[in-house]
Amino acid sequence: MGIGICQYRQVSKSLELLPLDDAAACCPPLSQEPLTAEQAQQVAPLLKALADPVRLRLMSLVASHPGGEACVCDLTGAFDLSQPTISHHLKVLHDAGLLQREKRGVWVYYRARTGALASLGTLIGSSADTASITT
Repeated sequence: MGIGICQYRQVSKSLELLPLDDAAACCPPLSQEPLTAEQAQQVAPLLKALADPVRLRLMSLVASHPGGEACVCDLTGAFDLSQPTISHHLKVLHDAGLLQREKRGVWVYYRARTGALASLGTLIGSSADTASITT
């Protein structure tokens, strides 16, 4: 006997992810040591969430917004997309653990999890390593 559609809709779709603030401690920089299969499985959803150009821009807009947080209403003007589409992309970033959110009245405000971004930066490599990259 399977679960009914009503039960399925209530099941959380969030993934069990690597604790973001501990990613650097758990996963050495890629240039120092290869990731294990388990580490790659845990980090890949974060990178996948950022791999979409709209989500990458949203992450940048939220992180650089005055006060460090932005409302959906502050972000929609930067895109030729509907508010529900912007909200969907923000939800993907939140579910991946890259954004925190707080509902205030009818609006939702987002704040970047700077520890998550720092951990990903450490994982990808040190600034000395990235300085040698040429285009």
